[in-house]
Amino acid sequence: MPATAASFSPTRRCALLAAACLPWLAAARAAEASPRREWPRRRATPAFELAGMDGSAWRLASARGRPLLLNFWASWCEPCRAEMPALQQLAREHAAGGLQVLAVNYRETEGAVRRFIGATGLELPVLLDREGAAAKAFGVRIFPSTIAIDRRGQARFVVRGEFDWASAQAARWVGEL
Repeated sequence: MPATAASFSPTRRCALLAAACLPWLAAARAAEASPRREWPRRRATPAFELAGMDGSAWRLASARGRPLLLNFWASWCEPCRAEMPALQQLAREHAAGGLQVLAVNYRETEGAVRRFIGATGLELPVLLDREGAAAKAFGVRIFPSTIAIDRRGQARFVVRGEFDWASAQAARWVGEL
């Protein structure tokens, strides 16, 4: 006669239930731990135009045909400063594949951004989101946040918070674009 749940002691039933739930709990924790969130399928990629540090206007539409990372940051944000060197390295390593990494500064003066660039040697192209409109359009509430946009101009995913852009995971994610 096969054993039923009722034939086990309460302690044994609890242990069996916990064992059955462990894979599900582990997967849920891993998903929560990942800073990556998929871009909603039905949500359009916001169009925007921002000024570059050289005064030129930059439009998202001008990047079509190239994979793009938009990194929203601020000089007062320690995690933003910490991940910037790895983003620069990522941009250099994937330049041949067309990857463009843009540092989108959130609501700081041009003077503050220039001081940051001078102090850190930042080489990434910097766009100024002076009013925070681009960040708002992309739903950015956590800094840093990086929006990954594929060659067709469609946002694919968002990485919220500091991330190791020198990691193998980062290379896989860029490869998806």
